[in-house]
Amino acid sequence: MSGKLEDHENLKDWIGRQQESTQLITPWPMVAMSATLDRDDPAPVDGTPVPPPWHWLYFLETEPQHSLDADGHAARGGFLPPVTLPRRMWAGGRMEFAAPLRVGAMARKVSTIKDVTVKEGRSGLLVFVVVRHEIFVDEGLSVAEEHDIVYREAPRPDAPQVADRPAPPDGVWRRDITADPVLLFRYSALTFNGHRIHYDRGYCRDHEGYPGVVVHGPLTATLLLDLCRRKAPDAAITGFDYRAVKPLFDTAPFRVEGVLDADGASARVWASDAGGALAMEGKVMLRI
Repeated sequence: MSGKLEDHENLKDWIGRQQESTQLITPWPMVAMSATLDRDDPAPVDGTPVPPPWHWLYFLETEPQHSLDADGHAARGGFLPPVTLPRRMWAGGRMEFAAPLRVGAMARKVSTIKDVTVKEGRSGLLVFVVVRHEIFVDEGLSVAEEHDIVYREAPRPDAPQVADRPAPPDGVWRRDITADPVLLFRYSALTFNGHRIHYDRGYCRDHEGYPGVVVHGPLTATLLLDLCRRKAPDAAITGFDYRAVKPLFDTAPFRVEGVLDADGASARVWASDAGGALAMEGKVMLRI
């Protein structure tokens, strides 16, 4: 498939495709994530709620080694549409936490391709894929999520540079994060993520033109919600809308920040790089 707009229109045929899986919600991934985030949580037992968005630790894709693409992802054209553009990025999403997902539950996940959009951007061709995930326990909805994926062409030498947006200046909650190789390895292992941009520095530099190893988008989102849990421990998180603005790399520490809105029913959170440029922004919905 070429980089022409009309050559990607058939990708819309994937809209409506579904896949379904079931899994027992076990405690060990929660123990490991707590250690990875430097939390001091009590050991989970049956009935312990899974914190948002730690549902990402379950229902992992386990493609056999021979069916992986050169970038470490599953070869394209199965459940997800066969987009041939070389860069695949986690662009953001929307989540609703309708009822607690608990350790010991047998859960069912249904994933649906909700939309495929092909656009010509300033930097080249873009394909946006929206996947809706729903997790049920005893036929009741626990988590509903819409995940935005963007595929891009390799950067063109003459592509215009996008100016950085400064992070908001009014952060009250703050935490500085060092994206060292151990943190990135642990998160990749916990989510069974083989995407080479998160651990292979040579691949990042030589194949995708990045200056360093890329911090996982979902890790950044997890750190934003973890910040909210640390700073507003008595509030229940009922939803989260977030958008990735620019990649973060392991070349320098980054910061997660937030501020509670005046009504106490939501909080603004964001991540910024070492230069103060906005990398991710989101809104957390809360119930006190």
